[in-house]
Amino acid sequence: MKPIWLVDDDESIRWVLEKALARQNLVTRSFSNARDALAALEHEAPQVLVSDIRMHGISGLTLLQKVKEVHPGLPVIVMTAFSDLDSAVAAFQGGAFDYLAKPFDLDKAVELIRRALEESLREISVEQLSSETPEILGQAAAMQDVFRAIGRLAQSNVTVLITGESGTGKELVARALHKHSPRSQQPMISLNTAAIPKDLLESELFGHERGAFTGAQTARRGRFEQAEGGTLFLDEIGDMPFDLQTRLLRVLSDGHFYRVGGHQPIKSNVRVIAATHQNLEHRVQQGLFREDLYHRLNVIRLRIPSLRERREDIPILTRHFLMQSALQLGVESKRLSESAMQFLSQLTLPGNVRQLENLCNWIVVMAPGQTVEIKDLPPELLERAGVSVPHQQSPDIQAAVNAIAPLVDATDHTNLPANWQSLLESEAAAMLEVNQPDVMGNLSRQFETILIKSALKFTHGRKNEAAIRLGIGRNTITRKLAELDIDSKE
Repeated sequence: MKPIWLVDDDESIRWVLEKALARQNLVTRSFSNARDALAALEHEAPQVLVSDIRMHGISGLTLLQKVKEVHPGLPVIVMTAFSDLDSAVAAFQGGAFDYLAKPFDLDKAVELIRRALEESLREISVEQLSSETPEILGQAAAMQDVFRAIGRLAQSNVTVLITGESGTGKELVARALHKHSPRSQQPMISLNTAAIPKDLLESELFGHERGAFTGAQTARRGRFEQAEGGTLFLDEIGDMPFDLQTRLLRVLSDGHFYRVGGHQPIKSNVRVIAATHQNLEHRVQQGLFREDLYHRLNVIRLRIPSLRERREDIPILTRHFLMQSALQLGVESKRLSESAMQFLSQLTLPGNVRQLENLCNWIVVMAPGQTVEIKDLPPELLERAGVSVPHQQSPDIQAAVNAIAPLVDATDHTNLPANWQSLLESEAAAMLEVNQPDVMGNLSRQFETILIKSALKFTHGRKNEAAIRLGIGRNTITRKLAELDIDSKE
């Protein structure tokens, strides 16, 4: 196991953490500044990184950003003073695992580092499993055609346009093309053009020079420079703004581009793979996509079949996702009964493989028992399939109802309805009647507290599982626990 890195310009903090972790037989390595940690990161990586935010020279937030660029899965814990919680929020947005508010309880600090360590080791296990499993699973004839196409195209530098419905695995195909190509030792950089605001997309693609626009305090490399020598995957290319299509066409045509605000041309040696779920021919006819760019991208087209065109692959995909999800959560894997698997294989899943993966995550967390029957599948899925199931209120909502009920003063309100929405409406009316300030904020905090406590109760304090139940991210639930002052061990 790799050491835990401690980065803080306060020697006493480093010393205390070193001794506490040594008592747990955990190896540490300390740095008095972020610069030295970044230099060491060029040759090695820690299992977990613990860093202060406010330090001389490079800040902890900058260190977090640079670490995440190189090791996105590395858990980073940031330390911050109580008066600097805004920085803690910024750290979460930057991908921090959690934060320690100074002065901190040493036992809680060690416990948090241990949780980050477990998360890191679990990520390694998942990566090892992924390396032992083919990057794309499929036995159907339609998928065998895709595999053969990948084999023929991988050794070429030709531009490829991948088409298919949402959730069919277009990015996985792009990664396979890169992995088996002569560029495999160079980076593959992905960018979803539909997920980046129009005003930022140009900078994301081509980078910018210092002072190019308000807030551009330093020069920044764009995705083309980051992918130099490797592969650039442009997802949802059909949503790219029209004016940026012109710049992309120029790069594909002559192999040069300019950073935003720059005057020196930059040569680009990048293989471009694009993907879309849209009909680009129709986009061209509608005047929303440049015809010359379409022909430049459409050198080789590779269509990925929908899941309904490869139903025979549903069992193997389901077993893979169930095992993968169980490994990530650290729980025992579940299996579908033969009847449940047959039922699932006949369903129309418009979200394709992505929807199937999300369904498997739900099964691992929510389904009772290790063998899952048809009745144990999500109620909304059964209802859409026309399967009659007894109506039951979910345990999380029922817990919310029970918890909200005491908020309403029964002496002031009579004949209260039983559903929680009406109870909430009654409480809001009472608060508004007495002109109580910040009604929205108060009720929102109470409601969030109830939901999070309910989820933690049902998961026996396991935050990751509670976050999945609630449909929120791990960082979000950690932040909410701090904001709402909830003890996850309650």
